[in-house]
Amino acid sequence: MSSAELQLKLDVINQITELKEIRVIKQIKKLLDFELDEEIYLLSQQQESRIAEARKEYANGEISTGEEVKKEIEQWLNEK
Repeated sequence: MSSAELQLKLDVINQITELKEIRVIKQIKKLLDFELDEEIYLLSQQQESRIAEARKEYANGEISTGEEVKKEIEQWLNEK
């Protein structure tokens, strides 16, 4: 590990120790648990079905560009 990487880790540790919001600490813990978990993540049937559906949509060219999505979101937000 390089000294820059070690310093980054120390900086993150110091910032975590200064946190007051337990909600943020819990989110960090959740992220770390997920990142460090070496078990195979199994998808639910619903997740697998949705992925298969998304792959079909992609294969059929049923996709939107990032710009198109941004425009749709802006339009939707302006309607509210």
